[in-house]
Amino acid sequence: MSEAFGSKSRPTSADVAIIGAGPAGLTAAYQLTQQGYSVTVIEKDPTYVGGISRTVEHEGFRFDIGGHRFFSKSREVVDLWNEILPDDFIERPRMSRIYYEGKFYSYPLRAFEALWNLGIFRSTLCMVSYAQAKLFPNRKVRSFEDWTINQFGRKLYSIFFKTYTEKVWGMPCDEMSADWAAQRIKGLSLGGAVIDGLKRSLGLNKRPNDGMATKTLLETFRYPRLGPGMMWDAARDKVVAGGNHVLMGHSFKQLTQDQMSGRWRMTATGPDGDVVIDAGHVISSAPMRELAARIHPLPACALNAAPNLKYRDFLTVALKIRSEDLFPDNWIYIHDSKVQVGRVQNFRSWSPEMVPDPELACVGLEYFCFEGDGLWAASDEQLVALATREMEILGLCDPEDVVGGAVVRQEKAYPVYDDDYAKHVETMRSELEARYPTLHMVGRNGMHRYNNQDHAMMTAMLTVRNIVAGEKLYDIWGVNEDAEYHESGTEGEQAALASVREVPTRVAKAA
Repeated sequence: MSEAFGSKSRPTSADVAIIGAGPAGLTAAYQLTQQGYSVTVIEKDPTYVGGISRTVEHEGFRFDIGGHRFFSKSREVVDLWNEILPDDFIERPRMSRIYYEGKFYSYPLRAFEALWNLGIFRSTLCMVSYAQAKLFPNRKVRSFEDWTINQFGRKLYSIFFKTYTEKVWGMPCDEMSADWAAQRIKGLSLGGAVIDGLKRSLGLNKRPNDGMATKTLLETFRYPRLGPGMMWDAARDKVVAGGNHVLMGHSFKQLTQDQMSGRWRMTATGPDGDVVIDAGHVISSAPMRELAARIHPLPACALNAAPNLKYRDFLTVALKIRSEDLFPDNWIYIHDSKVQVGRVQNFRSWSPEMVPDPELACVGLEYFCFEGDGLWAASDEQLVALATREMEILGLCDPEDVVGGAVVRQEKAYPVYDDDYAKHVETMRSELEARYPTLHMVGRNGMHRYNNQDHAMMTAMLTVRNIVAGEKLYDIWGVNEDAEYHESGTEGEQAALASVREVPTRVAKAA
């Protein structure tokens, strides 16, 4: 059942109307409320705020949708987290590993450990394959597959890179950009790691052997004790306490700008019919293609660019299992091609308070898919059965110990970076920003950028500054994504977030 947070009367006007109550939308709403602005937020979910950062509750069990470590290099973001949720963070150990054929491998991959776990025969094949790649490298590297085989050999590529990468992104590795591989796997030298490992085994090298020349991983991270949704519930409550509104179960329907006054008329459809909000500014974290399609009259980009933007969806199947914790990791990456699951979360490892029954383990199996395909369309019962069967195949639990399950679907979790996405995004950005200076696009889907929670928040924080100043002081598109921001470095070491994150793109088509 949907709920309106705020005063009893329906809001009819606001200084700023906000589409979406995810991290970007609620960050903007919170900071605007502090500045004394009237704000109305619409959210299509009838129950949860937080978007992909929400926490879903089922029979007292809580599920983190995607897994969210609360770490940022931005001091402003860290300060804002502490301000919104000052007393409910806990410190948690960081642990993520790769699971392949019944054995765990460190993540990021430790080459010597990997070869040891694979056994003599398979390790020999890996080393022969590696030697071939070094002696006869591909001189025309175009794809993720080309680059990774050159670095590690075909055998290690097929074991530790191909299966998982294709599960996540839904495109073959030979169509993905080599640039993305170079960014994501930089710093790992197989030859150097093996030589160092052999020296260590002979007592000639006492340094820890992890195969990583440049990266130091975090050992702990902070986390809200009841999951990431706790942060966004608190942000919503502070917005409402400031006299503003958050309308749950209200879907964005139409946006029209008055040509004389420049003010916006935003229509949202809720359980009691349409709500119309008059606003001076609109902040949108809705997917770019949906925003453009609902502006009236339709901008040109709604016809020639927006339909070409695509998204990758995923779903989580949470299983309650009669057992002690099955593994200590926050999550494990599944590199086994015999199953469809890509990642398995252990919710108690995020926070013990996520799992109320000490005699049960609760894990979340994540399946990457496209909305409308076979996985997405399967019933909850079918998905619980699939997850139970795949846990048995992986050797992680006995199906007889599974006592219940639940399914959470997350549409548009990842913007797809295909051949032409950048051109379409630039087309939309150029037209909408030039034509509508009081319409602001923020967040992951609002900007069609594969960013993280703190980056989404920063785009909203800078947008608020622009609105308060009455001019564009900051270019929010300069807030870029850092592939390793939650893996290494010092919390709060930067004023803003401006490093570049590479994401998988399809290689250019051959002429």
